[in-house]
Order: sequence, then structure tokens, then C-alpha cells
Amino acid sequence: MINVSVTDGVGLIELDRPERRNALNVALCGAIVDAVGSVLADGARAVVITGSGSSFCSGADFGEVYTDGFRDALYAALHAVTDAPVPVIAAVNGPAIGAGTQLAIACDLRVGAPEAVFGVPTARIALAVDPWTVHRLAQVAGGGTARSLLLACAQVDVALAHARGLVDRLGDRAVALELAAEIATLAPLTLTYNKLALDRTDLPADDPALVTAFEACWESADLVEGQHARAERRSPVFTGR
Repeated sequence: MINVSVTDGVGLIELDRPERRNALNVALCGAIVDAVGSVLADGARAVVITGSGSSFCSGADFGEVYTDGFRDALYAALHAVTDAPVPVIAAVNGPAIGAGTQLAIACDLRVGAPEAVFGVPTARIALAVDPWTVHRLAQVAGGGTARSLLLACAQVDVALAHARGLVDRLGDRAVALELAAEIATLAPLTLTYNKLALDRTDLPADDPALVTAFEACWESADLVEGQHARAERRSPVFTGR
């Protein structure tokens, strides 16, 4: 149902329900939560989430979407991705529809293959996504794209998604893993602070969590390492301390 590995600081989480085009059910949502925790415990500094087969994630499994507990499981999975203290990249290898688009925008960055397509057709079946999803979609893709997806049930192909900012880079899983490998060499404390500040725009500048994360960067051994590396004209080796 899900494949997990960590290589050189890059975690890979692969949804593996190709017979259901990686549709999310309660069990798979729970497995995503566990997988995020697993790769972080194994030292991942960047994470790639992708799908096996021809789809990234075709959405919610309609065998379970109307059952008790599905929504809680779905939003637990989405927030496990969003709340991860390291950058998470969606390698969108094919259609990301409904909950698939939600999973893609829960990630920090998106790499889109030629087959990638996004859609949130909830109005066609009288469902609704939560306000967090609506706001996140507008933040990531812009208000016009969010309205098109949510109000007109439009589908956005990879070219338009890239033009609108919903996709950050064009390419396949290898491109996403290469990007993750680059990110894994950057200063972890800075990335954690940057992600927190970007995601929690509701927090005031003097919020303790923001202040603590900010000061941790300026008081870190990595700051000293960055200074030394620049003086010695070499690449820094950051430890997250």
C-alpha cells in the first residue's frame, strides 16, 4: 500500500495502490502519517511523495469517503505532510484529483510530469473540502486558479499549472529526487524556520514558536559552519545544530 525509503538524507514515500490509482482510504491515510514519521526518524532532510503506476492519487476511495472516520484520517495525513519540519516535494507523476490535489498542495513544492493534471470536482458530487484546503490552494496556485478549480470544476494540465505556480518544476520522479537532494544539503534550521513562517501567516511576528525558530538559526553551529565554509571557499556541511 505504501513504500518508504531514505537515501542520503532524502525520504521517498510512494503510494502503492495502482489497482485503485492510489486512491486514499483510511488505511492509506494512516500509512502516510506513519511514513512521514518514519522518514523523519531516519534522518530525512527532504521528502518526496509520489505514486506508483500511472496516477499520483486519483482522489478519495469512494468505497470509504462517505464512512465515519474518513475525513479525520484524510486531514491527519494532509497535516502530517504540511507539519513536517523539512521540505516535502510532490512528484506528481499523473492525475492528482480531489484528495490527490489536496495531497499535492499539502507538500511544499511540486514537480509535474507531462501526464500530471489537477482537479477538485467536489461540486459535481456535492462534497466539500475544508477551509484550509481552499486557502492553501489560493496561496499556492493563486486566487484565479483556485476559483477555476473549485467553482467551475476545471481541470488544470501540467503546462498551465506550471505557468500559474501550482507546479514549481517540470519533470519526473528523478527530477523531484534531484531537487530533494539539493535541498537536503541546505541548513535544516533555516529551512524549518522558513517553512514555519511561510505556512503560519496567521502568527504574529512575536509568536514564541517563530521567535524560537528564528533565534535558533542565529545561535546555531551551522551559522558558524557557513561562515567558515565561505571563508575557506568550500561547500558547507550542515548538521542541523
